[in-house]
Amino acid sequence: MTYRIAHAGSSVSTRLATIILGSLLMTAAAKIQVPFYPVPMSMQSAVAVGLGLTLGSRLGAAAVFTYLLQGVAGFPVFASPHAAGISYLMGPTGGYILGFVCAAAVAGALRDWSRGKLPRIVIATTAASLSVYGPGLFWLGAYTGYGEGLLAAGVVPFLLGDALKIVLVACATQTSTKLLRKPGGNSSSCA
Repeated sequence: MTYRIAHAGSSVSTRLATIILGSLLMTAAAKIQVPFYPVPMSMQSAVAVGLGLTLGSRLGAAAVFTYLLQGVAGFPVFASPHAAGISYLMGPTGGYILGFVCAAAVAGALRDWSRGKLPRIVIATTAASLSVYGPGLFWLGAYTGYGEGLLAAGVVPFLLGDALKIVLVACATQTSTKLLRKPGGNSSSCA
């Protein structure tokens, strides 16, 4: 079983602080981006998956959902520096942002199954990363049309970046799991 940052027995204030910190990490990840149209490439999916793997399904998804609520409330947390509020979610990126909640939930649900083993962590991370595409493509298609270009615009440009993020998150998860399991441990298959 992997190390859990926020245990079920943690105080409410500890869990709230963890959720808020996770939402702030999502904000920082939104600002690290490669501009694409109609959907920019950012580090948000990696952070959402990492939050799920670290915090578990409920707290990870709650942190990402809190990030979403902060954006809807008008705080400048989304990738675009000039966009906030519900109108931003109504644009072409809205489904992907909702998909980040799914990614955290899927990663958290698969966390214990992975048992800290790199191949299983890669599978969990891949499944969680792919879960962003369902709501993302559905929403993008509603915005731009469900024609032949939907996959070319909404998936293909992101595959290489997602593959790199999957490796990054899987290696970071496996390394941190080993470090946290063994006092003074520093071995890793990814190093």
